[in-house]
Amino acid sequence: MSVFMPRTRVAWEAMFGIRTTLRIGAIVFGLSAVLLLVAPGFFLDLLLLDGASDSLRWAMRMIGLTLIALAANMAIVARSSSDSSVTTAGIVMAIVATALGVLTLTLPATLGWFAILYAAVGFAFGLNYAICLIRQGRSEC
Repeated sequence: MSVFMPRTRVAWEAMFGIRTTLRIGAIVFGLSAVLLLVAPGFFLDLLLLDGASDSLRWAMRMIGLTLIALAANMAIVARSSSDSSVTTAGIVMAIVATALGVLTLTLPATLGWFAILYAAVGFAFGLNYAICLIRQGRSEC
């Protein structure tokens, strides 16, 4: 049996779901990284923060660089890692995506449409990872 083929159909579908979520997350983080590197002020303005602040724009660029590394790692794990590694990445990302949603809602500014959308995306990713992980866990009992 292949390292990438779990024992049951449900487990296979759950693993496919985690891998797919990692791939889609890598695309979303990659696009966010480009926006943060190229137009950090625009991103800050969307969050209703001070887009003219040099220190905030610098911080957004630093976050953009780290998102490039995260996006690449997510894509590589989704494509070529063992099921065990993918499961671990899914657990980490379920926690981190949900925390991103929570942290966005604690933004030190008025919550505008973009901040709410950004938080919702984080929660949606966190929920999707959790559903796939639960499905995978139930299939192996």
